[in-house]
Amino acid sequence: MAAQSELNRKEFEGLDDETRAEYEGYRSGTYIRIELHGLPCEFINYFDPKYPVIVGALNSGEENTGCVQVRLRKHRWYKRILKTRDPVIMSLGWRRFQTIPLYCMEDHNGRQRLLKYTPEHVHCTATFFGPITAPSTGFLIIETTNDKVSHFRVMATGTVRELDKSVAIVKKLKLIGTPMKVFKNTAFIKGMFSSVAEVAAAEGASIRTVSGIRGQIKRPVKSPEGVFRATFEDKILLSDIVFLRAWYPVDIPQFYNPVTSLLLPRQHKTEWQGMKTVGQLRALHNLKPPQNPNSLYHPVEREPKHFNPLLIPRSLQKALPYKNKPKYTPKTSKKSSILSRPVSTMSSKERKLVTLMQQIRTIEKDRQYKKKIEKEAERKIYMKKKEAEESKRHRKKQERRQEYYRKIARAGKGK
Repeated sequence: MAAQSELNRKEFEGLDDETRAEYEGYRSGTYIRIELHGLPCEFINYFDPKYPVIVGALNSGEENTGCVQVRLRKHRWYKRILKTRDPVIMSLGWRRFQTIPLYCMEDHNGRQRLLKYTPEHVHCTATFFGPITAPSTGFLIIETTNDKVSHFRVMATGTVRELDKSVAIVKKLKLIGTPMKVFKNTAFIKGMFSSVAEVAAAEGASIRTVSGIRGQIKRPVKSPEGVFRATFEDKILLSDIVFLRAWYPVDIPQFYNPVTSLLLPRQHKTEWQGMKTVGQLRALHNLKPPQNPNSLYHPVEREPKHFNPLLIPRSLQKALPYKNKPKYTPKTSKKSSILSRPVSTMSSKERKLVTLMQQIRTIEKDRQYKKKIEKEAERKIYMKKKEAEESKRHRKKQERRQEYYRKIARAGKGK
């Protein structure tokens, strides 16, 4: 590059500036005059020579607008995550504009699944309506043009992937129904659809219960509206919940608003305001986010479920061992405890004898208790006496042993 520049300088060194500009163009650092047509009057009225203006050129195909698919990632220094359908300011190529992107993630089967928020530390795909730009062009997203905010302004960065108008972004749809009638492997489901046309559009779709039993939608029923017949792998219960997982396409918002900050006075050039987000409008009007009562947590109250007793056929009972055979006992009527007690038929003499025997047993129990206490006291005295004799015997044995070893020691010294 340096050699080519030196060669050009030597070749055109003797020519005048006009002739040289015709061959190699205007050199860097040369003052030129540009004539612009169709500019707004505000650009002339609020023109400030001290404010820099960047001039660029567009190719013929870049003047059109369409659906642009980009690959982006949230900037790690930005504190919050990006939300789908929130307007953002994008700097792409020579343009700065405001648009409404839809964030999505590509599944393993090629489906573009809509995301509510951008993922953390992972790239995702965004589709928006904007100017046609060549693939692999870099861009960045900012929240506002105001340079006096306290946080980091760059929200995300990325590159253009492709320009595909036929891109289909889908969102998950979950329909819930309940059984109306249940037969062996067939059931009539209500509450999932509201008309016969909706059921006809979903014929053959796979459905599933919360307990994991899979099924398929067969045919709609004429009356009542929205009820259809479905078959399952096994018999379901009336208390089961049946749901259908479906996907429906999401339209890309055709919103493209160029940033016209150059048409404002110098002191207001950083105060350009485009479309506001839903959060900004709620904060401005002091409104709270709407709450769905069905999404709130409530205490779950479940009634105890009573199952029918197990009935074993007689043919199977014959083949069972005796310990496993059911034992049928005749049902007895419940009577009060007073009526079920035995009736006392003792005479007065017998009662006196029973009372006397109870007194004798009480005296005997008391005598046995006192005897037990005396024995326990005697045993303690005996144990103390025995421990004293044992200690005395041990002490004498120790003295005899010491005397024996003294004699041995004296005999050894005498030799």
